Order: sequence, then C-alpha cells, then structure tokens
Amino acid sequence: MNIERTVLAFAGSMILLSLALGHFVSSWWLLLALFVGANLLQSAFTGFCPLAMLLRKLGLKSGCAFPSR
Repeated sequence: MNIERTVLAFAGSMILLSLALGHFVSSWWLLLALFVGANLLQSAFTGFCPLAMLLRKLGLKSGCAFPSR
C-alpha cells in the first residue's frame, strides 16, 4: 500500500466515524468531518499533507500525488 491509498483510506474512515459519532453521540463530532474534508481540499491544491509526511517517515512508498521532496 502506498501513501496515497493510506491517506485516502484514513480520511474516508475518519469521515465515516465522524458521521456515526455525530448521529449517535453528539452533532459536534461533525466538525471532525469538516476538518478532514478541508484538509483534503487544501492538500489537493498545495500538496502539503501532514499524514503523508508522517507515513513517509514511517517508510511507506510514495505514489504520484505526494512525491518525496
């Protein structure tokens, strides 16, 4: 698994978790989905993704979206 697939899987999982917690626990959990979505949007334009940087340091191979710098 490369960095891109891991980032997308993590983001999707966080959004689904946020929606479930927002439905069953408190609507404040929907802010997590907002944060994840905003982070995905800014990383699409800037190429800066903190999770991708962490995964690179952990040794995952990079694909084309998050090239090593």
